[in-house]
Amino acid sequence: MKLSLLLAAAGRKSLLLWMVLLPLTWFALAASLPGEQAAARYGPRAVALYREWNALLAGLQGADEKTQLREVNRFFNRKIQFRKDREVWGVADYWATPLEMFGKGAGDCEDFSIGKYASLLALGVAPEKLRITYVKARLGGPDSSLSQAHMVLAYYPAPSAEPQILDNLVGSILPASQRGDLQPVFSFNAQGLWVGNANSDVNKLTRWRQLLDKMKNEGFAFPNK
Repeated sequence: MKLSLLLAAAGRKSLLLWMVLLPLTWFALAASLPGEQAAARYGPRAVALYREWNALLAGLQGADEKTQLREVNRFFNRKIQFRKDREVWGVADYWATPLEMFGKGAGDCEDFSIGKYASLLALGVAPEKLRITYVKARLGGPDSSLSQAHMVLAYYPAPSAEPQILDNLVGSILPASQRGDLQPVFSFNAQGLWVGNANSDVNKLTRWRQLLDKMKNEGFAFPNK
């Protein structure tokens, strides 16, 4: 992640296309951060994965949301290796931005969820349809007594609809009722924090607030209510 290799002139010109291709409605690029700065900060692997990601988003413009969810979920599950924070960052818990994750080519469950969330916002999916959800995952199936902390992305087609679950551990996007191995604890997005049915100020989730600030410094901005 600390690599400082500079792009050749041709590479810089190609990377600058992301300033045009990425939609600015919900997931905006700050003009003060040219593409080559991000590449220099995170290294050539980040550039390569960024280009693939950008091409994916460009190809999904105008597609129906079911297709967008499927392809975004598939991209991260196939392109990013699952590794624990201790292996990747040398600390017990670290929330990476998509660019940081691209630089490592690896991440854990919250990094997958954050990357998918950011991607779907970039495609114009309404922010209120998406919540990153902290769950307890039962190891060995829904009847197991063993569980571990896990994070997934929940997509709500409508406010009262059953959410669809995007998970790095399960390739298929399934309705929550078919994920009996997951017990939700709380959920959040850039607008709010939910514990059960109660809505709270997302600023109470310090690590998430810090991550959003870091992403803004990288050139991305999220909407607020």
